[in-house]
Amino acid sequence: MKKVLVVGAGFLQRFVIKKAKELGYYTLAVDGNPNAEGFADADEYGVVNIVNQEAVCAFAKKHNVDGVLTAATDYGVLAASYTARELGLPGIRYESAQRIKNKYEVRKRLYEAGADDTGLAHEVSQNTDLTVLAEQVQYPVMVKPCDGSGSRGAAKVESAADFAVACKEAMDCSLTRKATVEPFINGREYGVESYVCHGEIHVLAVMQKWMTQPPYYAELGHAIPSGLSAAMEEKVIGCVTKALQALEVNHGSVNMDLLITEEGGVHIIDVGARMGGNLIGSHIIPLGKGVDYMGNMIRGAVGDPVDFTPKTQPVAVATRLLALTPGVIREVPDMAQFEAEDAIVQHHLAVGDTINEYHTNLDGCGYVVCAGKTVDKAAEKAEMLKNKIDGAIVRA
Repeated sequence: MKKVLVVGAGFLQRFVIKKAKELGYYTLAVDGNPNAEGFADADEYGVVNIVNQEAVCAFAKKHNVDGVLTAATDYGVLAASYTARELGLPGIRYESAQRIKNKYEVRKRLYEAGADDTGLAHEVSQNTDLTVLAEQVQYPVMVKPCDGSGSRGAAKVESAADFAVACKEAMDCSLTRKATVEPFINGREYGVESYVCHGEIHVLAVMQKWMTQPPYYAELGHAIPSGLSAAMEEKVIGCVTKALQALEVNHGSVNMDLLITEEGGVHIIDVGARMGGNLIGSHIIPLGKGVDYMGNMIRGAVGDPVDFTPKTQPVAVATRLLALTPGVIREVPDMAQFEAEDAIVQHHLAVGDTINEYHTNLDGCGYVVCAGKTVDKAAEKAEMLKNKIDGAIVRA
């Protein structure tokens, strides 16, 4: 029995841990939280800070694992890549993983490769003269942490008067204390999920997305099909393929967010060297494309063969994040009443929890997943169920 290590064991990583066990692998997990949900499903686990590459690698070495991966979190990317390199296991090249963790380096590479239609970006650090740069950039611009995720610290800046404050807030949300300043793109956001194995690129899905209004830019849901024309989806796939080549991705999952303008411009705005969150791998792609994404990701991590041929008939699928009315939970409704053959609820609501106002994905309380004859019908049902759940929660 091969051993696979999952770096991170939170709510979203738990799906990967369960899948690995279902496939018959001896499954280990590490997370800095001693109460991480995924520990309950792992064969073995360790309380390890997943940002600590050496500690994660030492755990993997001690347990003689055959594969390592992370999913739905940027924090475990470098540790997984470092461990794979040190133990001679399949994994994204460490230098590529480092590059992708830096949003400015990503944007610089994509600009130089002509991978999309976005202009030049600027990197900001504590040594940057923000007063000078504020007069050089063309507004509006998007300012975000170089190594952040979940929309934390990201802001649209309309004028030089607000530039320095936005840059400082973005740097405060960055582990490296750096931010990137990019041209602001007015377009609709889409997500793209890809997997690279032995240098072969598989673009698994282009997904339409629903987002909050500015200033937070947080995800509210995904859907397949994308709703794009065949020509535009082909252009998107071409841009993503060029980007993966420019970033020298040799192995593993890659999640991208991009904006498409009314004029047909494609702008890649974020890249993560791991499976996307928000149920992309566990529900959206398996339902929407008929592909066993997580199974292939796990098999690829231990060097077993992968097969991206659809195994079930694809359907229209839409999700809604449980972005709920704020308050302290006094009573959680029976979620079974909201589920049906074409509707699934995944949540982490508990009595005593505080529901925060929804500003980033971290404020979400779970997901509703619905299938339907069309995306519009699936999305309408998902929204309706989300609202029913919101109304059924008893708050203190």
